[in-house]
Amino acid sequence: MAASEPRKVTPPRLNPVRVPVPEVPPAERTADFREVLRGYDRSAAVLEAKRCIQCRRPWCVEACPISQDCREYIRLIANDDFPGAARVTIRENPLAQTLCKVCYRYCEDACVVKKKGVPIAIRHLKRAALEIGASDLVYVPSAPKHQRVAVVGAGPAGIMMAWELGVRGYSVTVFEQEPNLGGLMETIPEYRMTEADLATDLARFRGLDVTFVRTTRVGRSPTIASLKAEGYAAIFLALGTPQHRRMGIPGEELEGVIPALEFLRRAHRHEPITLGRRIVVVGGGDVAMDSVRTALRLSRGGHVTLLYRRTRDEMPADPDEIREAEAEGIEFRFLVSPLSIEGAGRVERVRIQSLELGPVDATGRRSPVPIPGAVGTIDCDQVIVAVGQTVDLDGLSPPLDLKVTARGWAEGRGPGFATNIDGVFAAGGRSVVYAMGAAMEAAVEVDAYLARQRGEPPTPQRPDPLGGDQPFRLPAGYTSPIRDP
Repeated sequence: MAASEPRKVTPPRLNPVRVPVPEVPPAERTADFREVLRGYDRSAAVLEAKRCIQCRRPWCVEACPISQDCREYIRLIANDDFPGAARVTIRENPLAQTLCKVCYRYCEDACVVKKKGVPIAIRHLKRAALEIGASDLVYVPSAPKHQRVAVVGAGPAGIMMAWELGVRGYSVTVFEQEPNLGGLMETIPEYRMTEADLATDLARFRGLDVTFVRTTRVGRSPTIASLKAEGYAAIFLALGTPQHRRMGIPGEELEGVIPALEFLRRAHRHEPITLGRRIVVVGGGDVAMDSVRTALRLSRGGHVTLLYRRTRDEMPADPDEIREAEAEGIEFRFLVSPLSIEGAGRVERVRIQSLELGPVDATGRRSPVPIPGAVGTIDCDQVIVAVGQTVDLDGLSPPLDLKVTARGWAEGRGPGFATNIDGVFAAGGRSVVYAMGAAMEAAVEVDAYLARQRGEPPTPQRPDPLGGDQPFRLPAGYTSPIRDP
């Protein structure tokens, strides 16, 4: 008998139209900090998941900095298996509940469906998996390694490293200089993500030998040397970018000028903030978007204007955040740059220079060029500066020879982000999930370093953090990672 021919598999017909994500109307949501986006219900999630054509090459997974198998949890949702989808999500992502609210969705940028319409709502399907499936799971450690590791910083990179090493059986202590955990995630407004989301993620750590120590700044007391003397076999620095960048223009010292990170952190902590009625925010990233929308809510009817030196299309902020801010009534002024902030002791106006786009610069975007004589003013009584952040290295030893990237975070120059001090590593990233991805990469080298101290082979693949017998592996069809520059 002749061998049968291979069966031809016809992929699902591509549906370019996304199932709408429920959203609170702008007129209602700007009165307070209620969550703007709502989750899919069961039927809507299944319908949206069925739009996925289950590409043989998982472009979405390749674009994820932590290699989350979103193709698989979408497949499970399409089959109405929400507990299975939740398990897949949590198995590979210790900040799943957080990222289903604030991830930049690099996976969606790589989605094949985007070529014909709107990409699969991957982030919102992750949320559906967690909210509808059984997500109250507990991480299980491997056999104890009897080695202690110090992690400096409880932001996304620090939490990821603590998880990676905790499930491998290490004893991890995470030192955080702030009273709250999360690092710069603490500056994310509650209409996007709440403290309860991060608490939900961290509750799954309760089975791991991971301890969080708050209000402790490493570099002063304790120092890196004292931590090593206390018996920590390795140290990972997840320092983040908590220090704001200044514009370097006259008038930044005036009363009424506030750095965006300070403003957002105080708002998140419900600390008293006195805002003006005519507020200007300078910047074009997500911190600027968070600032304009938070200022609108806190000013209760104030007028909020955003100044950005390029065009709308070139803003680095999440397009959905821009759209939502516009719908809420934020005024956008493009191709302008502040020259000075003026006022008699307090902010009264911002002097601005109009710009046009010139040649392409080192970032790959056309650089803003001043238009001769095109100078004006904007009356205001509050200025929030959101032009970037950088790392705070105060108290840390110069022999570390840390590299500070153009976007401000510090990392080691050696393999696995190793520094010049034996057993000390450092990494970070430009977003929550990119910082986690850097820590994921560094964890492999940290584990290898610690294994050498024990005279044992390293654990190249993460053990199943939920106690299964299969270690982490990339999904079928995965070829190479897709990373933004």
